[in-house]
Amino acid sequence: MSEKVIVIGSGFGGLGVAARLAARGYDVQLFEKLDKAGGRAYVFEQGGFKFDAGPTVITAPFMFDDIFTAAGRRREDYVEFWPLDPFYRIFDHHGRSFDYNDDPAFIAGQIRNWNPADAAGYERFMQTTRAIFEKGFVELADKPFLHLSDMLRVAPDLIRLKSHRSVYSYISQFIENDFLRRVFSFHPLLIGGNPFDASSIYAMIHYLERQWGVHYVMGGTGALVAALVRLIEELGGRIHYNSEVVEILVDNRRARGVRLSDGSVHRADHVISNADVPWTYLNLIPGRHRSLRNSDLRWKKLTRYSMSLVVIYFGTDKVYRHDGRLAHHNIILSERYQRLLADIFKHKKLPDDFSLYLHMPTVTDPAVAPAGHEAFYVLSPVPNLAGSTDWARRARTYRNAIIQFLEDNYLPDLQRHIVTECMIDPRHFQTRLNSYLGAGFSVEPILTQSAWFRPHNRSEDIDNLYFVGAGTHPGAGLPGVLSSSIIVEELIAATRSASQTSRDEALVASLSRS
Repeated sequence: MSEKVIVIGSGFGGLGVAARLAARGYDVQLFEKLDKAGGRAYVFEQGGFKFDAGPTVITAPFMFDDIFTAAGRRREDYVEFWPLDPFYRIFDHHGRSFDYNDDPAFIAGQIRNWNPADAAGYERFMQTTRAIFEKGFVELADKPFLHLSDMLRVAPDLIRLKSHRSVYSYISQFIENDFLRRVFSFHPLLIGGNPFDASSIYAMIHYLERQWGVHYVMGGTGALVAALVRLIEELGGRIHYNSEVVEILVDNRRARGVRLSDGSVHRADHVISNADVPWTYLNLIPGRHRSLRNSDLRWKKLTRYSMSLVVIYFGTDKVYRHDGRLAHHNIILSERYQRLLADIFKHKKLPDDFSLYLHMPTVTDPAVAPAGHEAFYVLSPVPNLAGSTDWARRARTYRNAIIQFLEDNYLPDLQRHIVTECMIDPRHFQTRLNSYLGAGFSVEPILTQSAWFRPHNRSEDIDNLYFVGAGTHPGAGLPGVLSSSIIVEELIAATRSASQTSRDEALVASLSRS
């Protein structure tokens, strides 16, 4: 009989590990609180529009290919990836833009438009970043950090690579122009970090994009979720929707299964949580089963959490793509950039200004909107719920300010052309996605919360409880959560190998005695 695995939550970490283990022959049962899969990658559909709720940037696409290959399939037969050029269009507060892609000559030309002296500095930056990428991603991203010795082993490399410096500080060694410093250091915001605090190890994200490109999933990211669901079901796995887990059942340091909100109990040999790690410990595991390392003190007092997000999804009956002003991915940086981020991350204060990510998928894929229409979402980083913002009172005025800003600067006559709209704020992340403090990306990616210092992929308190997703090692972002699924797959497979070895040794001993 195959071993049974329960996966809590169907974000990309949960879907990735479910597919990998199902391909190995495990009996995989995935329980999802919502009515369809995806977690943060949920899809909102209204008025003929499809809006990807969360991740829209596909990097390291081979990591998805590997999941299908492990199952003897081809990803291309399930879903199509489309390379983007440019990767991003980044605007300063005057509306002047910078494009970049994976063409060094093109990037050099863009840099010279701003500060010719920085073209050589950028080349030096890329040369040094390769070493960070080789160590941080190629070598360590899919390796577990379960023991302090794992951290001590790589500490000399982290010191050599100057991982104590922030991403912004690291970039500033090579780039003089302040806007270009922002262009090449914004990436930690994509995984919940402040570029002025996040370890320089995260500078590898820029190198990773240069290495494998930035892609879009035709049909939206939801099409990739649907492809993984189809693969899991083809492999014999089952996904239970509208099935909220309210307790992980623990006995003698082992997870025996889960209890759902309807009172039903489901048993398993292994339990994997793709739910937020702090939320899992605080809400699904009784305190008597948790050590000091995973106590309320750690999660409520000693852990730093990422910012949260306001996201406005809207469709228009006016087509804007043909004027060429906007690209697929647009980033609009505030004049008050560093102080804005300090307000959000440090002071937990909602600023009056904002930096925005404006997603316009119909530039690449008009089919996600009705004919003659345009689909958008605009995302603004905001403080998590550790701050005092009253979102019941502030949400509407904050929305109005963002939409007015877009109308005044990027999308003429926007408000009279919006035909459908919905919006989420930190309350959505806390209540619907079960993210502690409504953090958009769980645990903040700083050096003292990375590698061994980050929540581990296997619980220290419960021997067969594992974690995948943004809140565990190596961190948020699709390459990160997919790496966590590889780690957990291999940890669970190792227990089966160890069990088989023990049975073989027992058999040999029995035969010897006879």
